[in-house]
Amino acid sequence: MLHKDTFEGVARLYAEARPGYPTALFADLAAITGLHAADHVLEVGCGAGQATVGLADLGPRILASDPGEALVAEARARLADRPNVAFAVAPFETLPFEPGRFRLVTAAQAWHWLDPALAYERAAEALEPEGWLAIFGHVPLPPAEPLLGAFEAVFRRFAPDLWTPAGEHWYRPEGPIRALVARSALFGPVLHRAYLWSHELDTAGYLALSGTKSYFNLLPSGRRTDLFQALAAAVDGHGGRITVAYETHLHLAQKLD
Repeated sequence: MLHKDTFEGVARLYAEARPGYPTALFADLAAITGLHAADHVLEVGCGAGQATVGLADLGPRILASDPGEALVAEARARLADRPNVAFAVAPFETLPFEPGRFRLVTAAQAWHWLDPALAYERAAEALEPEGWLAIFGHVPLPPAEPLLGAFEAVFRRFAPDLWTPAGEHWYRPEGPIRALVARSALFGPVLHRAYLWSHELDTAGYLALSGTKSYFNLLPSGRRTDLFQALAAAVDGHGGRITVAYETHLHLAQKLD
């Protein structure tokens, strides 16, 4: 099983445990792209609709797509009262759409799963002249000491190959997005915005969030159980609460004529 195929099996948990996105991100997105209620937006990899809510609040007509049927069902339920949102169950690589229809093609925490040889070309095909591509995602930050040290001991014992205290880098400015956009020769220079924020979880909430992570769900079940039990004990041993901090990075590029 591939990493990207694990989310469909935990769709309900994904809907309940995965965080949304900063309000300021959507305000910047609308301001930079000049998005209006009459515009059309194509969301790639909507998952359970965490970002779709923020996009819908901006007022445009949205086509939210994802290859996961169960994930789209969760997104439909989340946005059942939003008449400006329609859904499609399909991977972006084969999603039917009207070329040149969309003011914005966007993906939240999903673009890294796509084949770049196809993704940028398809995005440009979907966009109207001078339309925009917006790619954004979270970079989880390590917990503060002393919990960081306790987590390191747990991972060193049960999953040393997964210990990455520096956090994921794909969505950071030094990640591959800028170079991939430039290599496509279909978009102008990449604009970048960053948002630092956090939320607090109890032990159960932290385990639920961890249960949506692909790298955990690809572990053998016994090893994953041992890891999660040890992580729970670490959080419980530090007051039963954990502050989960994120950098959320937004990358935007305008389609070239």
